[in-house]
Amino acid sequence: MAGNRTSGQRIEPSFEGGRSRDDGDLSMNAGERVSGGGGKKSGGSKPSAKKTSERKTRRRGGSRGGGGLTGLIRSLVYWCVVLGIWGAIGVGGLVLYYGSRMPSATTWAIPDRPPNVKILAVSGDIIANRGTTGGEALSLENMSPYIPQAVIAIEDRRFYSHFGVDPLGLARAMLTNVTTGRMVQGGSTITQQLAKNLFLSPERTLERKVQEVLLSVWLEQKYTKDQILAMYLNRVFFGSNAYGVEAASRRYFNKSARDVNLGEAALLAGLLKAPSRLSPARDPKAAEERAQVVLGAMREEGFVTDSEIKTAMSQTPTKAKSFWSGAQYYVADMVMDQLPGMVGEISQDLIVDTTLDLNLEKKAEETLAESLDASGQKLDVSQAALVSIDGTGAIRALVGGRDYAESQFDRAVKARRQPGSAFKPFVYAAAMEIGRTPMSIRNDAPVRIGNWTPENYDQKYRGEVTLANALANSLNTIAAQLVMEVGPQNVIKLARRLGIESEMQSNASIALGTSEVSLVELTSAYAPFMNGGFKATPHVIRRISTADGTVLYENTYDNPPRVLDPAVVSEMNQMMVGVIDHGTGKAARLKGWQAAGKSGTTQSFRDALFVGFTNNLTTGVWFGNDDGKSMKKVTGGGLPAKAWHDFMTAAHEGLSPSPIFGTTGIQPTFDDNQAAPESVGDVISGTFGNGAADEFPRAPVANGQTAGTQDFDQPAQAANSGLTPPADVGETTGATRRTTLFDILTGG
Repeated sequence: MAGNRTSGQRIEPSFEGGRSRDDGDLSMNAGERVSGGGGKKSGGSKPSAKKTSERKTRRRGGSRGGGGLTGLIRSLVYWCVVLGIWGAIGVGGLVLYYGSRMPSATTWAIPDRPPNVKILAVSGDIIANRGTTGGEALSLENMSPYIPQAVIAIEDRRFYSHFGVDPLGLARAMLTNVTTGRMVQGGSTITQQLAKNLFLSPERTLERKVQEVLLSVWLEQKYTKDQILAMYLNRVFFGSNAYGVEAASRRYFNKSARDVNLGEAALLAGLLKAPSRLSPARDPKAAEERAQVVLGAMREEGFVTDSEIKTAMSQTPTKAKSFWSGAQYYVADMVMDQLPGMVGEISQDLIVDTTLDLNLEKKAEETLAESLDASGQKLDVSQAALVSIDGTGAIRALVGGRDYAESQFDRAVKARRQPGSAFKPFVYAAAMEIGRTPMSIRNDAPVRIGNWTPENYDQKYRGEVTLANALANSLNTIAAQLVMEVGPQNVIKLARRLGIESEMQSNASIALGTSEVSLVELTSAYAPFMNGGFKATPHVIRRISTADGTVLYENTYDNPPRVLDPAVVSEMNQMMVGVIDHGTGKAARLKGWQAAGKSGTTQSFRDALFVGFTNNLTTGVWFGNDDGKSMKKVTGGGLPAKAWHDFMTAAHEGLSPSPIFGTTGIQPTFDDNQAAPESVGDVISGTFGNGAADEFPRAPVANGQTAGTQDFDQPAQAANSGLTPPADVGETTGATRRTTLFDILTGG
């Protein structure tokens, strides 16, 4: 027993790695005790040399700690495997749980892309794309090849090799984020991003992430890689309200994604990381820096060469305005306002062909901008608008304000302002319809109509004047007399026939344009003077069709009704030519071209207009302030007439001049059942120039009178008995003139 205790005491330090001069004996005694049974020795008192050596070797290894490290590694591997198995079970359970909360995979389907409306100019060029996305969908083959390359390089380099989820990419992103201490790289693939955009909310939850993975795998099984990439590029958000590469390209570069170069493609791809923050409209420098990163990634992937990178980096950085800019967008808004009434709810991609001429549109925008830049501050005028239409009412140019990027309110279509003296041609035309002529005489003198006493602009009076001279010099007293002779209600009826749709007040002051109208309806109401008496309904949409070519709507303005007698048109045109030749519109004279028109200025110089026409175009121009603030004595014959001149000069460049209808000699037309007048008596009796009732409305006449037989110089009683003018209205200074043959032949 004592021997056993002694041996045990000497063995203990050897287990702890201690050294002793009696190690050999200890080993032998220990060996004897382990191998022996009940004190019986087996084959001698000494173990073999080989066994002794093995024990020494094991003890030396143990003393260096090798057995402990190996055990640690084995334990670590073991628990990793165990935890991995349990983790896989847990993940599988989560996938099954959240997957069971989703609809059956057999019901999954790609949601339709929101419909796009492509709006085209008369030349076929794109004016704008409208809809939720703001751009049409393009196939990979139709877009610049740099775009998909740039997106793959910076967003998902292993796109064509993974199955929808990229474990290697995810691990790389996690490692990068851990080593940098911040989120610098994402692990989502393009397929996962598409799945999120198509089906899921942007919230960051475990359930959404699991569903994203399941949907990504489904997408990869159902669609090709190219189809997935195309869907992604046509739907992803690029900032500044642009969804899809086509919308983004037009928003930032004013070009199609078909024509994007390398540098522009890199900029677009760079936006995907943070579309709003990196938008070149918001921070051009940040957008450009990100584009440089994308170019570097493209070079690493072998998509581009160093020389191509150098060329791209040398290009001028993109400068995008803060909003969609350009006057054509006023027209795009106008189209979108009208579409529902023509085709109902928009549920598919549409193509809208318009009447807009982009060249004229650009000239109109430049003209107004130059006028405002040169004189706006000096004359206290901040806004302007322009409408130009042809003889059918087709809108060829429309500018709704100084800068669409600053204000999208369309002052040409939606704003209603007093036209001032620009309304007078309708008063004079109504007078022509009851027998007055350009040579009829009226007295320019102080006039009193009830409590109203209209005055001329210069507060001067000229005595006896012809109606032609009165219109040329915009005499208010004569217009007031005429409206009472004709009757305000009949003036309104004529204005409605010609195209004025806004509400008009039936009072004497309508002669001076006190009822508010829009610029587009005022301009279109002048067009019947240009085209010989036919209504010109203003329109901008020619045709609406689906993407496959099915026509849903086509306008029918090619055969408009007649609204004015050609003889009346001829008389009016001769008078309005005089307005430009020697009247208030001299600033609108066109070199080599005959032009006619009328200026208009409202009280306190709040609005100034000029509306005029050649035989090609009718154009209206307005200047003023949105808040109605007075300008510094800006009249219609000033700034608006000059702007009208500048635009019409550019619009007629290269065209051959031709006269305005009816100004080279009256060319009356007769009803098919009517013979041409054979004598002066026929003319006087009213058979001269009266069209058939189904061609245009009959001229209004005063009570007890017959159209064409009324004394040209005696004031008629107003059709509205409640507005009978006092005796001093329309009174001439001399005795009643007698109608002579000369008067008839000359139109007096």
